[in-house]
Amino acid sequence: MWIRQVALMGLMIVMSLPLAAGSARAEAPLKIVATTGMIADAARQIGGDLVQVRGLMGPGVDPHAYRQTRSDIVAMTRADLVLWHGLYLEAQMGDFFHDLERKRQVVAVAEGLPKDMLRSHDTYADKYDPHVWMTPVLWKLVVVEVQKALTDARPEAADTFSANAKAHLADLDQLVAYGEAVLATVPENNKVLVTAHDAFGYFGRTYGFEVLGIQGISTQSEAGLNRIGELVNLLVERQISAVFVESSVSDRSMRALIEGAAAQGHEVRVGGELFSDAMGADGTYEGTYIGMLDHNISTIGGALGAEVPERGMAGKLSAGS
Repeated sequence: MWIRQVALMGLMIVMSLPLAAGSARAEAPLKIVATTGMIADAARQIGGDLVQVRGLMGPGVDPHAYRQTRSDIVAMTRADLVLWHGLYLEAQMGDFFHDLERKRQVVAVAEGLPKDMLRSHDTYADKYDPHVWMTPVLWKLVVVEVQKALTDARPEAADTFSANAKAHLADLDQLVAYGEAVLATVPENNKVLVTAHDAFGYFGRTYGFEVLGIQGISTQSEAGLNRIGELVNLLVERQISAVFVESSVSDRSMRALIEGAAAQGHEVRVGGELFSDAMGADGTYEGTYIGMLDHNISTIGGALGAEVPERGMAGKLSAGS
């Protein structure tokens, strides 16, 4: 309740401020606030020098648990455009966004995806798995929605946004091809992806992996002892030798899996750290959407027996990545 009250107070305070003149707005960069790093990256790729983008959720931040701060509220109420994901990812912020859209341009960029392309949510019958960024095939559709939102906000820049989006989509096509080529070389009996939470369902569906998460689609779901015990037995029975931790989720439960398997005489190693709900560090290749997926594809493939180029798709991955 207090979050909603603070949000409404922020709205009332900032809405009382005068808007800049139309000519000044036209010359200034389009001010955009995006919830996740992935959306912020898409806005930067498409907007180029014509936009100024602030991402709320930085490296290592879990969007399932994120709570907006007072400075976030002020930034969003002063923005020309606010982009959020939708699909119940930022459920705790939903009321604020619906209030804000009465005064500002606010777009949930993943809400318009065809429902027959989405996975059902494991907890809510009327919701869907929000982790569509895990496969560039689906993310391309989100990029198009970001382009539409920028064009609606700044129609006179439509040609620039269109050209930038076309170039970015071509880069995503290269990422699609890289993922298909690399992950096709993973031995069939190794195509089991064990992660901290069920964020990789779209990845698994795209590339033919069985995905097993300790927690459900939301990191707010509990990782019970029964679930950990089931996965320990599965690791031992199927002789699965690698599991993966995530940059935005505690590795406590994953360590319990490894220790449980060791107690039964089966050695399991950490195959690598994956980016699930947040990208890498700002200013790095892994801090872009393409770098994030290049890292995940290369790390998973390399740990599970694929033929992976040194330092990934374009040789840009950080050493040791």
